[in-house]
Amino acid sequence: MKRVMFLVVVGIVAIVFCVAALLYGQNIPFANQWPLFEALRTTASIIFAVVGAWLAIIYPERLKLSFKKSGDRKSAGSDNVGLLLTPAVHSTIILVCLLLIGIAAPLIKQIPGILQHVVFLRGISFFLLTILTLWQVAIVVIAVFPAAFIKDAYDAERAIAHAESLRNSLATVVNGDETRPT
Repeated sequence: MKRVMFLVVVGIVAIVFCVAALLYGQNIPFANQWPLFEALRTTASIIFAVVGAWLAIIYPERLKLSFKKSGDRKSAGSDNVGLLLTPAVHSTIILVCLLLIGIAAPLIKQIPGILQHVVFLRGISFFLLTILTLWQVAIVVIAVFPAAFIKDAYDAERAIAHAESLRNSLATVVNGDETRPT
């Protein structure tokens, strides 16, 4: 129930941001918007690179299997590859959108009659920036989940190793093999 409420609140906040971007973004010249587009492009690129590095470090065998012929593939390994790859895929889509906006914006300015609608187009531009930014924020948050899973798995392995160590030391004491400190 708390998760649903959280998602509802996040959804309402996102809608408020989008509506405000469409209405108030009309007063923000594209020259002032463009640095925000560039910052978003940089963030998406960083997420793409970090997730790619994680994938290469954490699942190198899975990557090797991905490039083999389908008959040569063995067990897929870990099902968490998809979870790890999701932020990279979404960041790639965001990057493509940003690159296309970078090309389209100067071209649109050259179309006759567009200047009379420049205020509305500024709002649309800022709206797109807001949508892409909110999407990237969600991707940044999602990108943390694989790291949390890795940490949880590491902690579980450490706890098992510690328990086995305690069990072995207890077995040594019970069998009388251990010398007791005086």
